[in-house]
Amino acid sequence: MKIEMHLESLKELFEEIAEGIEKGIEKRQKIIGFCTSSACVDLLEILLHKNNLIDPGFIVKHQWLKSKNKLKEKLPFDFPNKKEILDLIFKVEEKRDILCYGKPQNKEIIQETINNLNILKEKFHEAGLDEI
Repeated sequence: MKIEMHLESLKELFEEIAEGIEKGIEKRQKIIGFCTSSACVDLLEILLHKNNLIDPGFIVKHQWLKSKNKLKEKLPFDFPNKKEILDLIFKVEEKRDILCYGKPQNKEIIQETINNLNILKEKFHEAGLDEI
């Protein structure tokens, strides 16, 4: 997918997350779970495209992001802030299924996922993605 399409997707995802925060994160747990996970994938793919590490047809699957072994296998190349970025994505992904499919979670768990995504956005800015 082209970077422009990832950016459009991110815009929509960030709007959905903002709406979920506005309406109350406990009431929008599933939306926040799906959107934070999907945003991580888009952010990572943008960074990988910008660094010419993947071709336009390469797709990062969110399932890879919750397995450190799978990440090493699928993303063996280096890129700016790799360890910090993958650690944050891993934290978001490990909460994804309980937010999306599980029982209602404590506000703190949902907020932690949002906070991790916000920190991740900062890491991507540090890695040179100014357009997000």
